[in-house]
Amino acid sequence: MAQVKGKPSQGLFGATLGFFAGFAAVSLFGPTANRFKEVMELSPVMIGLLVAVPSLSGSLLRIPFGAWVDTTGGRKPFLVLLWLSVAGMLGLTAVVYFLYPDRLSSSLYPLLLLLGMLSGCGIATFSVGIGQVSYWFPQVRQGTALGTYAGVGNLAPGLFSFLLPVALSGWGLGGAYLAWLMFLVIGVVLYHFTGLNAYFFQLKESGLAKEEARSQAQELGQEIFPKGNAVETLVAAAGIWKTWLLVIIYFTTFGGFIAMTAWLPTYWTSFYGVGAVTAGLLTALYSLTASAIRVPGGSLSDRWGGERTALLSLSAMLIGALLMTLSTVYWISIIGVVLMAAGMGVSNAAVFKLMPQYVPQAVGGAAGWIGGLGAFGGFAIPPILGAFVRWQGSPGYATGFVSYILLVVISLVLAVVLRQSRASAAVERPVGAAGK
Repeated sequence: MAQVKGKPSQGLFGATLGFFAGFAAVSLFGPTANRFKEVMELSPVMIGLLVAVPSLSGSLLRIPFGAWVDTTGGRKPFLVLLWLSVAGMLGLTAVVYFLYPDRLSSSLYPLLLLLGMLSGCGIATFSVGIGQVSYWFPQVRQGTALGTYAGVGNLAPGLFSFLLPVALSGWGLGGAYLAWLMFLVIGVVLYHFTGLNAYFFQLKESGLAKEEARSQAQELGQEIFPKGNAVETLVAAAGIWKTWLLVIIYFTTFGGFIAMTAWLPTYWTSFYGVGAVTAGLLTALYSLTASAIRVPGGSLSDRWGGERTALLSLSAMLIGALLMTLSTVYWISIIGVVLMAAGMGVSNAAVFKLMPQYVPQAVGGAAGWIGGLGAFGGFAIPPILGAFVRWQGSPGYATGFVSYILLVVISLVLAVVLRQSRASAAVERPVGAAGK
């Protein structure tokens, strides 16, 4: 048998480390964008696009890079995305050090957009890691493995929201960007040494034919294998109707998570009049809750099944959204936010428990569609929330959460459809076996 490296736990560690570093890379950009607004005289629309552009590139690039995993394993796409994010952060750091504030003007706005898009490549590592981890683990452990990967990786924005005020006050804008850049470079280097492809991809890279590599990987315990190149796996995943139901549910839960992370500081300061530090802490509470609970959410999905877990967690999210929509009481809104965070985090874990079950032959392609189009909610939902404020003034900060109620109701219906389809398949399977 050809020589291979690593174990599933090592594959999970490397992917989680890479995703954590990539996600952390953009956590500085949005909160400091107002500094650029002040000196460049940017309009609200321009600053809104500037804040959102990393989420746009970080979501859409998940589609092709997630599919690329099915061809080469996760290591190469991971490193490409991480080094692109380094290029973006390096450019932003240079802009801050050499141009901010006196030499910055609105003419440099396109440059900031480009650098923001490059920084957003770090977010796109999510779908790559989903595919990389999925190929390492058997079906019965997918929920726990993917919940750990996504939960720990998604802790980055919440953790860095605590560190950001300290960095800005102690090191200034330039020092903070330099520190973030150094953290990202260290993360890329660590991933280079720890990121490992699953056995099948290692064996293929060593020169074995596809079938021989598959046979030896199966002997080592690998259960899931790709059946085509990047385009073929995208097409295969797109041809399975359950992929699109998972896309919509993930749009609600993870896209909604990104949107809430961006929106909550404005909500707390404008609707309840709290200070910026308190608003940051409340946003961090939300972000960390949604991320941390994703880890046990994966274990629950393994025990209860992804469909049942999604139904329960979406129900909790619905209650939270109702509280946020109807409440004008501070502590009730905090409860609503925590319920939404818990529901989103567990539901996110459930979605990726279901993905390799429904699309085992195109895990990378499915991860690309679900992770990419689902994360697009982080770009699409905030303008809707802002529209309610424009229409209604201050009350719109609360009533805007009716958009989440609508999304959750749709997602609940789709989760019921998925559960019924599995129940129907379980009934039909013995019938088919009896007829043989």
